[in-house]
Formats: sequence, C-alpha cells, structure tokens
Amino acid sequence: MTLAVDLKGITKRFGAFTANAGIDLAVRQGEIHAIIGENGAGKTTLMNVLYGLLQPDEGTIALNGKAMAIDSPAVAIDEGLGMVHQHFKLVPSLTVAENIFLGMEIRRRGLIDRAAQVERTRALSQKFGLKVDAEERVAGLSVGIEQRIEILKVLARNARTIILDEPTAVLTPQESRDLFQTLRSFVDDGMTVIFISHHLEEVMAVSDTITVLRDGRV
Repeated sequence: MTLAVDLKGITKRFGAFTANAGIDLAVRQGEIHAIIGENGAGKTTLMNVLYGLLQPDEGTIALNGKAMAIDSPAVAIDEGLGMVHQHFKLVPSLTVAENIFLGMEIRRRGLIDRAAQVERTRALSQKFGLKVDAEERVAGLSVGIEQRIEILKVLARNARTIILDEPTAVLTPQESRDLFQTLRSFVDDGMTVIFISHHLEEVMAVSDTITVLRDGRV
C-alpha cells in the first residue's frame, strides 16, 4: 500500500535540546493514524517539520511515494497536506466564508465573488457534515464552530492528508464525538488523517494505527 507520509530519521534540535531524535513514521493512505504521547514528547514538533513550519536537522520526508523538501507550509499545501493547529488563526470581524477563502479568494472579473465563496462553503459544509453558517461573522462563535471553520479552510485548499493537533482539547464530549464521525467520513472519502493526542481512550476509539512518542523517540 502507498504511504501518504513516510518520515525517516527525523531529528530536530533546539540548541542543546533534541525534540525529535531519529523518528521514523509511516502513515498509510486512507487511515486515521494517531500520534500519542505526553506533553513535551515531540508530537507537535514532528508535525511542524512535516508541514514545513520547521526544518529538520536530519532525516527525509516522502509524500505519496515522492521524496520532498518541504521548506514552507505553502509547499505542503501544494502537495495536498493540511494542518489544523491547536490555536486557531481566524479573523473575528470576517464571515465564516471570508475566513475560509482568506488568501485564496474566488474572483470574478477581478473582484471577490462573495456569493461563490458562500456557495462553496455551504457545499463543503454539507459534504463533510461540518455544520456552519457561511455568512455569519466569526466573532462570538463557539470554539467548536471555530474548529470546523479551520477544518473547512484546509478542505477548501484540497488537502488529502490532514493533520489535527490536539483537536479535542477545546471540545465538549459531544463535539469530540461529532469530530470523530467527521474524521471517519474523511477516510471513507479516501483521505488520510494524522491525529495528535495524549488521551489514550479517544485514540483507541478512533484510530486505525497508533505511534507512541516518548522523549522525542518512537
């Protein structure tokens, strides 16, 4: 089976501290792969390396069987990789649709086509069961809705492999259950999910494969 992500020997140092020490990670296409470990185990650092936010000191990255140098998130996005961070990056004064298409606005005759952005947001929302009001302003929305918007931003950029960093940390139990259902629908659609957590119970409930990190090692 083709690997969506194949990391070999990834090492990342910050001065004298080694956050990732020779990590190998193989993620199969079409699975939910959890990365679990205590705070400080190196989970987020590893995913930031994969997404191009950090550069590894050693090691190689391959996506869908192709060796890659991912030197920025823009390169990762072009290769079908998306990441939903633990701390959201939304503009409160903009609408849901405006946030989703910020930086990649749909234009018609040189002007932003707001109606098309609303329509596309509604289509994505319906397809993946991520209920949002496309025309509502983000200010005042719940954290659970904000997370849905962040996921829709990634989907709008045609991501086929999605990284979620501690996604349930900000959610109610019901929102977490809804999220897991959404992740399963992604996999049913042929996508791949990498899910960072330190809650063993939820990882066992939703994941196909689990990688455990401790002190920067597998």
